[in-house]
Amino acid sequence: MTDFTATRAMFHLPDGIIYLDGNSLGPLPIGAREKARQVLDDEWGEMLITGWNRAGWMALPQQLGARIARLIGAEADNVMVGDTLSTRLYQALAAALAMTDRKIVLTDHGNFPSDLYMAQGLLDTLGQGHQLRVVAPEDVAANLTDDVAALMLTQIDYRTGRMHDMVALSAAAQACGTVTVWDLAHSAGAVQVDLAGANADFAVGCTYKYLNAGPGAPAFIYVAPRHADTAHTLLNGWLGHAEPFAFEPTYRPGPGITRMRVGTPAIIQMRMLEAAMDVWDLVDMADVRAQSVALCDRFIAGVEATCPALALASPRDAAQRGSQVSFRFANGYAAMQALIARGLIGDFRAPDIMRFGFTPLYIGPDDVDAAVAIIADVMATRAWDAPQFHTRHAVT
Repeated sequence: MTDFTATRAMFHLPDGIIYLDGNSLGPLPIGAREKARQVLDDEWGEMLITGWNRAGWMALPQQLGARIARLIGAEADNVMVGDTLSTRLYQALAAALAMTDRKIVLTDHGNFPSDLYMAQGLLDTLGQGHQLRVVAPEDVAANLTDDVAALMLTQIDYRTGRMHDMVALSAAAQACGTVTVWDLAHSAGAVQVDLAGANADFAVGCTYKYLNAGPGAPAFIYVAPRHADTAHTLLNGWLGHAEPFAFEPTYRPGPGITRMRVGTPAIIQMRMLEAAMDVWDLVDMADVRAQSVALCDRFIAGVEATCPALALASPRDAAQRGSQVSFRFANGYAAMQALIARGLIGDFRAPDIMRFGFTPLYIGPDDVDAAVAIIADVMATRAWDAPQFHTRHAVT
């Protein structure tokens, strides 16, 4: 059984703050401070370029991928860390399309906009008549027809927390010859994921949300073992070459997941991810999920009992919901700014979503109850209607 009191003590949590926004950016693992000192002083500072060998920098992307693999139900040697989530999505979708002559990419309008942008850009660049078919989330299964090349879905809707059934949709897709690409941005570290069990083809995700690796932390990509040695790379990065330091003028993809390397690893950020994984290594995802459901249910009950003006936007059924709870309110932006001013940090997603993330690693029942009390007071007193809370910031 995971000791969440112990994991809470492994994070820096500012005094007077209830942090319900780890679904957007996780808090600082205390161990990251020593990792930062180590890489700056002992490694980069003293070893200079020899750190690539002496400090093992070159091996970090695959080593960290193997540690993340446990959290997403993946084979340990089939996850690679590095680059950005958008880059990884582009890679995975390109590899999926190279496996078929079909031209339709199926997705839903709950997908994160960046995924849609990357898909649109890729399809336009290919110039082969590909089309992006965007449907309602509940209509995905009905649109899995034998002309669909790839199913590209974010498993958990970033706005509402609605969760797709990965196992059922992957099976339905593969039954009609469709390749699957899953975005786990709001799944990794939030819910139990079983990529191998779902027979997923490709998956991507980030490490700065629930995994707590810090702003701008690297992404990851998963390629099923059956595709690992043949997946088309499209982005032929130097470090994905079979022999990077042979400096050959033409590209030869490396074996297995190594072919998915692109740019130079962000070593400082990867050391931060190491610190975060030191916490995750102590955690059982089944325990995380069970506690997350309890916290979310407690929060929903408390807000609905005290704030009739807020309408639940997330699924009520925990089996259909990730590790976040969203409410709709016409003045949601201003209300969220008022909550933040009171020490309760969540976030806002246009047009009217107030979003709250629940991470048992550092959030407990007392935090939920205190958050409900703050929300109830802000709503009852209309504190959100003060002029300063209506000024829009660059990041919402």
